[in-house]
Amino acid sequence: MPNLHNPLLVFTDLDGSLLDIHTLDWQPAAPWLMRLREAQVPVILCSSKTAAEMTQLQKTLGLEGLPLIAENGAVIQLDTRWEADPHYPRLITGASVEDILRILQKLREEGGYKFTCFAEVDDQAIADWTGVSRSQAGLAKLHIASETLIWRDDDAQMAAFSAALAQYGLRFMQGARFWHVLDQQAGKDKACRWLTEQYRQRERLDYTTLGLGDGPNDAPLLDCVDFAVVIKGLNRQGVTLRDDRPQRVWHTTQEGPNGWSEGLEHFLGPL
Repeated sequence: MPNLHNPLLVFTDLDGSLLDIHTLDWQPAAPWLMRLREAQVPVILCSSKTAAEMTQLQKTLGLEGLPLIAENGAVIQLDTRWEADPHYPRLITGASVEDILRILQKLREEGGYKFTCFAEVDDQAIADWTGVSRSQAGLAKLHIASETLIWRDDDAQMAAFSAALAQYGLRFMQGARFWHVLDQQAGKDKACRWLTEQYRQRERLDYTTLGLGDGPNDAPLLDCVDFAVVIKGLNRQGVTLRDDRPQRVWHTTQEGPNGWSEGLEHFLGPL
């Protein structure tokens, strides 16, 4: 079992996990964030959000300077102490957003698929969809190596679209509220493993990893950590893990940041 007295890394999803899916409130998780900070446990944000959005959230949550995993693993922002790393400040995996947008337009013209990309709408539209301010919505458009979209077609077309993307080395991934297109080489699991290895090499410590998430796109992350918290969410498909043993995985009864705190309390004990 993980504990606060041994080397520990916490990897967490945002929307529907650390943040309330409707209000984006994180205050129920504040006591645990403070406790982890006091114990010098890195809390690494891992989300489909852009690095620009997540850097701002780090400041709000008191996590400045720590690494983060953006765009479902396509972008890794390094710890600010790692300036000597050849990848600093960011490690980017696979196709650029410009290449992805060109492929999406090509497939739309050829297959008649119905979807709306974030890149195609103004900041106000994204603000309306997500409930954030216009300035925050602008940050949500600053993709580097993926694109977020709203799917507006049927399931049969979705299957054909996913197969067509695969021919270009891309994948179609469902998040808490939106769909995401990114390179097949990228993933939250690969980013998590890379960062964990960086910590182990740099600190020369044998870290235990704990992951928290609520959506299907969190499954790769939750499969690759030592211990996992599946936070109760709204997605009809739920989260299916390869190793769902109760010794390793806790399924919360609460949603969002309350579930996030419940999961930490299960593995780490009461505050």
